[in-house]
Amino acid sequence: MNSVSASEAPDPGADAISAETINAAQFTGEALPEGQSAITAKIQILLDRGGVSPGVIDGYAGENVDRAIRAFEEINGLPVDGVMDQDVWQALQAHGGEAVSPYQITVEDVSGIVPPLPEDYRELAKLDWLGYESAAELLAERFHMDIEFLETLNPGVDFAQPGTTILAANPGANAETEVARIVANKSRERLQVYDSTGRLVLSYPVTIGSSDTPSPAGTHEVLGVTTDPTYSYRPDENFQQGDNNEQLTIPPGPNGPVGSTWIDLSEPTYGIHGTPDPALIGKTASHGCLRLTNWDANELAMLVANGTPVEFVD
Repeated sequence: MNSVSASEAPDPGADAISAETINAAQFTGEALPEGQSAITAKIQILLDRGGVSPGVIDGYAGENVDRAIRAFEEINGLPVDGVMDQDVWQALQAHGGEAVSPYQITVEDVSGIVPPLPEDYRELAKLDWLGYESAAELLAERFHMDIEFLETLNPGVDFAQPGTTILAANPGANAETEVARIVANKSRERLQVYDSTGRLVLSYPVTIGSSDTPSPAGTHEVLGVTTDPTYSYRPDENFQQGDNNEQLTIPPGPNGPVGSTWIDLSEPTYGIHGTPDPALIGKTASHGCLRLTNWDANELAMLVANGTPVEFVD
């Protein structure tokens, strides 16, 4: 079967968001548009490359983008106000290059897709693997994107067809930096990562515990990292899901309750972990742990060492 190139899709119109408009976008000094826009998508991608995760790349401005800009300003020694301006734009050019680029889908990309997963934990516990429910979901996470945004850039494309060429965000390689200290800042809803000189080097949007299930106070330590963790559901210690009153072991997978990575903390039952719902990071409360997108949790897990302090601040 012949491959389908996303670039061969009909032109959706000059004003529509596309790979071409994103790559050509330039900041003009005006406030970011309220709706989805090429310039916001490009800024999100450049921030991601600069060590400051905007969460899911979707082309929409909002609090996650504002907080990411604030962290980028701090990392780069700019006045910290969280406002997109020409100084921030100029600093982002150090992470330039094609923001959206082509990718050819492989057989491996589509071979591990699972049927739709149940929401009930009792039913999840009967399964072996909580994988991606579609090739689009897998590819969106790989490129740090919202699924609908990936589909917008690739109208009519069958993501389940190996050999198909799609257009996707290019968020760059995983960070390589020293990590000496981590701060979970509840008011900023950011996980801030510092090196041994006290310099901020990475920043991620994070969902932190609520008033009903608060995160621990004070400073704790990283005890270890688990890839593709199972999840021990203990309603008497954590929270109750539905009418499930019994302890359950939820199988591993990126769509499990703690996503694809668990960074264990010295406070019992607490950790830094991924999520099956990356679009909600920084927008909803967690059950006390620190919840990141799967890709951010995976990156951080490769950088931390046992004993790394993790401080919770308001």
